[in-house]
Amino acid sequence: MSVTINVNGKPMEVEPGLTVESLLTLLNVKREYTAVAVNREITPKATYAAVMLSEGDKVEIVRPMGGG
Repeated sequence: MSVTINVNGKPMEVEPGLTVESLLTLLNVKREYTAVAVNREITPKATYAAVMLSEGDKVEIVRPMGGG
């Protein structure tokens, strides 16, 4: 059994009860300089391990980009 969430606008099937922390690990995303919003609300880094993702959640993972 899995649930479908949207990560940066793309559907993704994950295990029920997956946390933000687990999602970042699954996607190999470094925590440094990364911001995560779940359903348009910024998730503090201190709560990544406690915030569980549910069916239909919209997750945005944002990293700054260099440029000039």
